[in-house]
Amino acid sequence: MTFDPTGHLLLTPIDREAPVRVRRLRELGFGDRPDPAFDEFAHHLAEVTGAPYSMVNFIDENRQFFAGLHTPTGEHNGSDLTAVAAVAAAGGEVSRFMARDHGYCPHVVVRRKALVLEDVCDYPRFAGNPVVDEIGIRSYLGAPLIDRTGIALGTICVVDTEPRPWGRAGLETIKSLAAELIEQIHRREDGGI
Repeated sequence: MTFDPTGHLLLTPIDREAPVRVRRLRELGFGDRPDPAFDEFAHHLAEVTGAPYSMVNFIDENRQFFAGLHTPTGEHNGSDLTAVAAVAAAGGEVSRFMARDHGYCPHVVVRRKALVLEDVCDYPRFAGNPVVDEIGIRSYLGAPLIDRTGIALGTICVVDTEPRPWGRAGLETIKSLAAELIEQIHRREDGGI
């Protein structure tokens, strides 16, 4: 476990690759504005997995940016997201930004491996995340987007406010979908899309 200098447990992992990732995201033109192709991909994620919320998420040193976002209501405008699910459930607008210490995608990026949490409350490390109390997130399924340069640009993920039995099939699905999106990103970079 990692502790900060004051002795508090850090629930969000240290991300030493963030500066390199930010440079690569800028090079690709990602990470600071919504993208209709990523919104479409997030919608595809939701359809394939049956999850109510899905994201294409790019992460910098301080925050997460949902370049692609799908919510059950289809709302994804606004200025300050602390809770995708809570704001959408309340009928308000949903922002594209979330603090880096909220959610599970920063873990996926640092680990560089997919993460399956069928019920986040089963894992003390993850149950203490702010999205559990503030939003009511109970399940998470995410995979890293590792590009041709070897940099983990961000993640694709789906979340639900109910526990979900993702299982091995969910793991394989999210990994396959991440590979599919990376192919699209490479085609775009090469001038194909």
